[in-house]
Amino acid sequence: MRTIAIAGAALALAGLSAPHAAAETAGEFYKGKTVTILIGFPPGGGYDANARMLARYIGKFIPGNPNVVASNMPGAGSLTSANHTYNQAAQDGSTFTIFASSAALDPLLGNKAARFDASKFGWIGSMAQEVAYCGIWQGAGVASSWKEVMEKETIFGGGAAAAITFQHPMILKNVLGADKMKVVSGYPGTRDVNLAMNRGEVNGSCGLFGSSIMTQWRKEVESGQIKLVIQMGAQKSKQFGDIPSVFDFVKTDEERQIMEIHFHQQLLSRPFAFPPNVPAERLKAMREAFMTTMKDKEFLAESEKIGLDIDPVTGDEIEAALKRFSAFPPQVLGKASQAMGR
Repeated sequence: MRTIAIAGAALALAGLSAPHAAAETAGEFYKGKTVTILIGFPPGGGYDANARMLARYIGKFIPGNPNVVASNMPGAGSLTSANHTYNQAAQDGSTFTIFASSAALDPLLGNKAARFDASKFGWIGSMAQEVAYCGIWQGAGVASSWKEVMEKETIFGGGAAAAITFQHPMILKNVLGADKMKVVSGYPGTRDVNLAMNRGEVNGSCGLFGSSIMTQWRKEVESGQIKLVIQMGAQKSKQFGDIPSVFDFVKTDEERQIMEIHFHQQLLSRPFAFPPNVPAERLKAMREAFMTTMKDKEFLAESEKIGLDIDPVTGDEIEAALKRFSAFPPQVLGKASQAMGR
């Protein structure tokens, strides 16, 4: 009898330690819980609009149907939310974040303030793969084309060093030789840069995504009050007419590679990521919920109504893109970092 009892106890202990026996399903974990989306920028901008739209719909497609809330955690061009999510957020699938694609590549480009390895995030997906533009508020004596930007002083507003509103004009200045460009940095977010442009504090803003233009500046662009002078992206867009691409002006293969590092990352223009080590089943469930949301008729109808451009990218595609970026030669990565002027 004692032998049988010991054997039974051993089997019970083995059952407790078995990795799958007591594991919760994703539905069991999420039922009755609240999932938080941390937004790396202040309210009112494109990242905020995308995250809040996702929060309104994704909960019904996550197993267990949790409540989903969006919360702003701005700072350092979205590095604050990226660092917090990677290093401090619970790794159980209850928190994920949206931050700038430029911030995602910061560790690869040597920014010590980026305390994460982008390849170890649990990438959920991106709501869009966009094209960004530089726009100039029109007035007496200001540039109205890229050729004129190269010829006369033009002041662009920028955010923190990790923000594309800072990085994009610096890259154009340093790689294309636009020496007349000046960048005034330190604005909290894209919305603040755009308001500064409207007030006349600066002449222009770079890093204007097409969807942000449609939601915030459509009237000004269509009327010609804001002149879009150059576009940055993996594909050349005709959305706002025949705007020249940054790739039209590169002169060498090395310049092209530097531009690809910075501007092909637009594939990740609205990216969402879990912290590292979230259980695989929960990451899989969230990825599936994300892509189901991107096809939902009500979600798409409301997104179109407010001007959000939905062109989703899967988590797997983001991981593959990050691998491609990390495979560039070290000297190209070094020059890409120098191009940001940090």
